Amino acid sequence: MSATTCPEPNLPPATDAGTAEIRFTDSCRPCVRTPDERFADLPDWPFEPRYTTVDGLRVHYVDEGPSDGEVVVLLHGQPTWGYLYRKMIPVLSAAGHRVVVPDLVGTGRSDKPVQIEDYRFLQHVSWFEGFLDALDLRDITIFVQDWGSLIGLRAVGNDPDRYARVVVANGQLPVVPEGFELLQLPDELEPDDDMVLPFADPGLQGLSWAEQFQRWAVFSLVGTKFRASDVVDSGTATSLSPEELAAYDAPFPSRIHMAGVRAFPSLVNTLGEAPTNEAAQAALDAFERPALTLFGRLDKGLGTDAVQSLIRDRVPGAAGLDHHAYDDASHFIQEDKGDDLARRVDELIRSTPPT
Repeated sequence: MSATTCPEPNLPPATDAGTAEIRFTDSCRPCVRTPDERFADLPDWPFEPRYTTVDGLRVHYVDEGPSDGEVVVLLHGQPTWGYLYRKMIPVLSAAGHRVVVPDLVGTGRSDKPVQIEDYRFLQHVSWFEGFLDALDLRDITIFVQDWGSLIGLRAVGNDPDRYARVVVANGQLPVVPEGFELLQLPDELEPDDDMVLPFADPGLQGLSWAEQFQRWAVFSLVGTKFRASDVVDSGTATSLSPEELAAYDAPFPSRIHMAGVRAFPSLVNTLGEAPTNEAAQAALDAFERPALTLFGRLDKGLGTDAVQSLIRDRVPGAAGLDHHAYDDASHFIQEDKGDDLARRVDELIRSTPPT
């Protein structure tokens, strides 16, 4: 649609469009697209980019391995993109599986709506389900982590017959009462030059997880020092090279490209929008196909036994499986244990053939 027929985008304060071209979908949703050259020569990322269209937005994905293999979908969270799975993709595809790794809308090489209000939890679920429909993927083994867990597990709960197996790493599906908001967010998104990443601030380590997350949500919205690489670096036990860290920043050359990743933590306040996760959680509680959990204990928020038990000890399909918790892995477990995670997913698929 021509930009002249759409209203001006509602950009957060101090968001400079710079040289970015603002595109509009047919529904007048403004978005930007990261230039291809930002993704040139990334370490350990030789995969051919593929694209489909969902809700008028271009969605990028990796599709590796034999086309007739077991379908494995790897779903990332915030503020990462498909690059997070670069250690798992070769192992799973070499084992004969078809490995599909989408970049969520607003991340990676996918289109990035520029208005914070365009991002809602249920909108992300709808975009992901639209992606699966576009590729006609079924009998899926899905691996989810972080916000990929919220989005992916909601999708599983919405349509459990679509999934052959579920693997959850450092994530969950919170059930929030309708209309309830968990966070106190600023009314005005004025940029703050003084805020720092809470998880990397030694002075904030004594705060509870809830207090740290509150600060994280506000920092993500207004902190001018927000960088994806800093977040990933703070959430891994593995030391990443400067080139690997730069790869996490590649999709976000300017502030206008960051609306999606900056909005994610505050989307907790949209979990209470109807229909809530209650019915999806009930479907998960009745899911009889294999459901495996693989957690990193160094993640003090989502790596606890209590969070892991929400799938491990409640979902029927989790019974009798080789659940595991790594004492030396943190939140971004794919960085710390990517090879072993892939091996365990492959073992799950081989040990639980479709019935």
